[in-house]
Amino acid sequence: MPRKPQRPCRYPGCPRLTDGVYCEDHAKIMEQHYEKFQRGYSPGKRYGRAWKRIRDRYVHKHPLCEQCLKEGRYVAVEEVHHIVPLSEGGSNDESNLMSLCRSCHEKIHHERGDR
Repeated sequence: MPRKPQRPCRYPGCPRLTDGVYCEDHAKIMEQHYEKFQRGYSPGKRYGRAWKRIRDRYVHKHPLCEQCLKEGRYVAVEEVHHIVPLSEGGSNDESNLMSLCRSCHEKIHHERGDR
């Protein structure tokens, strides 16, 4: 059976012909670009194992959403929120953490204009 004709590499300015979308050299570059910009950040890389232990300990002590609890609703925790974000000099101290359901967490970040 005959093979498909080769196509030019899609990388701008590359004259090489290839069977795929990009030539071998540019396929690696575009894969790294995809991992960095298209997939978003990985919480595991940003926070790590130590954060997971702190978070689990805090959720164990505070199993209900603190915002909903103030309004008389009992909703299980889905997120642990930093009151002062780490990027603004906050810490992982319990005094800087708040257990929230996903909707309350999104409301807080929406009001701050973060996401």
